[in-house]
Amino acid sequence: MGLSLLILVLSIVNYINLATANAVKRAKEVGVRKISGASKGDIVSQFLFETALTTTFSILLALVIVELTLPYYNNFLNKNIVLLASQFYIQLILIFIITILVAGLFPAIYISNFETFKVLKGNFERSKNGIWLRNGMLIFQFAIAAFFIIGSNIVYQQIKFLQNKDLGFKGDQVISVSLNFPSVDYEGENAAQNIYNKYNVIKQQLSKIKGVEEISTGLIAFDGSDNSLAGVLYNDELFKQRVIPLDFGMFEMLNIKIIKGRNFDKKLASDSINSVIINESALKLMNLKDPIGKELVIREQKLKIIGISQDFNLLSPELKVPPIAFYNIKMFGMSQNINKVYAKLKPDDMENTIANIEKLWSKANTEYPFQYDFVDKQYARTYEAYVKQKSLFSLLNVIVIIIALFGLFSLASYSIQRRMKEIAIRKTLGADTNILLQELSKQYVLYCIIGFLIAIVPAYVLLQKWLNNFAFRIEIPVLPFFISFAFLLALTLIIVLAKAYQATKADALKYLKYE
Repeated sequence: MGLSLLILVLSIVNYINLATANAVKRAKEVGVRKISGASKGDIVSQFLFETALTTTFSILLALVIVELTLPYYNNFLNKNIVLLASQFYIQLILIFIITILVAGLFPAIYISNFETFKVLKGNFERSKNGIWLRNGMLIFQFAIAAFFIIGSNIVYQQIKFLQNKDLGFKGDQVISVSLNFPSVDYEGENAAQNIYNKYNVIKQQLSKIKGVEEISTGLIAFDGSDNSLAGVLYNDELFKQRVIPLDFGMFEMLNIKIIKGRNFDKKLASDSINSVIINESALKLMNLKDPIGKELVIREQKLKIIGISQDFNLLSPELKVPPIAFYNIKMFGMSQNINKVYAKLKPDDMENTIANIEKLWSKANTEYPFQYDFVDKQYARTYEAYVKQKSLFSLLNVIVIIIALFGLFSLASYSIQRRMKEIAIRKTLGADTNILLQELSKQYVLYCIIGFLIAIVPAYVLLQKWLNNFAFRIEIPVLPFFISFAFLLALTLIIVLAKAYQATKADALKYLKYE
């Protein structure tokens, strides 16, 4: 919404700039009206009314565009938004009033202040009135455009960093399949064992399918949802950590490294009774030295640390890797909560492997449809909102650049047109085309540089604030600023030089025949 308001401000600035630049053409009209008895208030009212008409048609056109593009916008956001004007008519009225007052009042007051006799004598075009206002607003346009170009570049780099970041696990070949059991299986004292036995049957059936490398399970969420929290007691000090029960083979399946000690071993009965693995974050939290063999207390039971796993990210990229303790899923009756089975597939023929798993599922789970998802895609959805932010920022960036270039084109056209007599005289005196181009474009290059310099600090501060949302983030590099400046300067030169070159090729006699 902030960026959209910035675009509205840019459009208002553009309107003021072009209205004041175009004021000279209406100077004599104002002079004649004043001679005929029109007051300053009458002239201001006239120009405000003209702005009101323009704004009214703009809002109506905007509502039509929103209605037509809303299905695509809903698809982009995965929402079902309906356009009901009654819900935001107050905002529309406020935008309408503010736009008229800001966009209409400045040009209206500026034009109403024309000196009657001066403009009627025809020498108003030589006046410097309004030039500083127009130049200042043009610089402001450059600043906004530079802010968007810099911001778009940094946002793109941050999202690319998240997409390419090593998460500490490898889930591109691992699918999670939703596992549903009849409600009767969750009842009784032996519910946990019954569900674990059923899971084992499915595990054995899946392992026979060609293309399935490994099968395991765990109460582990890759979609950014929270895993369960528990108090971990060590040396009479309580630490709040996430605890994740999982089956044998889960670490191997996801390529999660054990950096110290050993992994769970199904050949050792103790590993399903009183063994625990903690991650690097938990190691730092508890400040453990020589952790292997140390005892922790979880749910009033002593567990021995057998290994330290590397940190891997399960949560949103906004959050740091939490301290986690892993233990076997059969402990504390946690197998009763099994709701997914994870399968690692061979990469050569995944499509047929998944089809075969679905056939098996239709027989084993007749009451529930086959539902699966790749683990890496589940995690990718944790920063999906930021990917959409990147796309939206890029779209707004294009809109801002188009608005700014339209304003620059119109203002450059007007400015060069006013200097046509000067250009004709210079050509007659033998000025080279390159010299003329340089003379006509240097002020716009200067405005571009000033606007860019103004944009640097706000862009840096706001982007730092945005990047601080991420536990895993880039540091703002210098290169995007240079790239953004070069891009903005190139667009400016293309627009200005095109108009300037066209002016240098005009017939000098046309502008000098009355001299």
